[in-house]
Amino acid sequence: MSRPGTPSEVFRVFLRLGLTSFGGPIAHLGNFRDELVTRRQWLDDRAYADLVALCQFLPGPASSQVGFALGLMRAGWRGAAAAFLAFTLPSALILAIFAMGWGAGGGALTGLKIVAVAIVAQAVLGMSRSLCPDRERAAIAVGAVAMLALLPTAVGMIAAILMGALAGLALNRGEPSPGGHSPAMPVTRGQARAAAIGFALLLALPLLIGSGLFTGFFRAGALVFGGGHVVLPLLEQATVGNGWLGRDSFLAGYGAAQAVPGPLFTFAAYLGAAIDGIPGAAIALGAIFLPGFLILVAALPHWDRLRRAPRAQSAMQGANAAVVGILGAALYDPVFTGAIGGMGDFALALAGFVALVSWRMPPWTVVAASALLGAVIA
Repeated sequence: MSRPGTPSEVFRVFLRLGLTSFGGPIAHLGNFRDELVTRRQWLDDRAYADLVALCQFLPGPASSQVGFALGLMRAGWRGAAAAFLAFTLPSALILAIFAMGWGAGGGALTGLKIVAVAIVAQAVLGMSRSLCPDRERAAIAVGAVAMLALLPTAVGMIAAILMGALAGLALNRGEPSPGGHSPAMPVTRGQARAAAIGFALLLALPLLIGSGLFTGFFRAGALVFGGGHVVLPLLEQATVGNGWLGRDSFLAGYGAAQAVPGPLFTFAAYLGAAIDGIPGAAIALGAIFLPGFLILVAALPHWDRLRRAPRAQSAMQGANAAVVGILGAALYDPVFTGAIGGMGDFALALAGFVALVSWRMPPWTVVAASALLGAVIA
């Protein structure tokens, strides 16, 4: 491992990554490895793989959590803040500006809504292959859809995830992870406890003050298991479900979020800006990332023990299967029902899906083409 660095160094490196990292969390993690393991040698491959495994195990945005942890390891808490800001702000600013009316016109907005169908369908397909590889976990996913059909609210989503975790425990398919090489992090057990307590208190905040912009986005960030696209139904409940935003604007913003670099969670900046301008964007962005970082800090001193707990692995497998069902339900409503108004819309969505899955085109190119086609058709 190389010498300690400075927050300014971390900021410069992650700003470049934030401006150039397209393609979702898996691509982001590959970019991090190329830049920070291979080129700069901030840590070795074993330590990096161990850190990625931890962040993929925990709820939250995995690539942003890895970036936060790398900044923390390199330059302490200020380095962690520098990594987060530099990696997140480029896409967040673009989406906030788009939300405030400086972006596409009506036809392009229609194209963005339609391409969201293709993006989410691709995510459901990919996640089902990796997270529901057997009949039992496929049944958990279907059970989650049934739960949401009975209780189509944020409470229903929480119940579906808990149901999945309990089913995973009953299946008991978890296996202890092999020992790795945990990177050294400047996190004490006291700081980890404080992070865990802070997470629990903030998660309970809606019970005390009711639902608001901060609490809605914090809860959405706390419940994201299995992949960043799962944030879609959670945010739809927090915004459209509360009457803060129209469905058309929500889906257009989700489509636009696929065309910018950086983490998908910056979709929150678009939503916050559409609701309450720049202050809303700042609140939404901070609230959605905060739970993942608190959970990460709480887990870092205990990761070696956690990885060797088959029961924890079993519960996570079940929860991940349930979120496939949650995202599948969102593919139907609001994504499909809100975007597809006829056979022409369906044809465009299908073309986008084929371009993503069969031709393996980058998502940003499919989004740009769909927006252009929508404008031309309009």
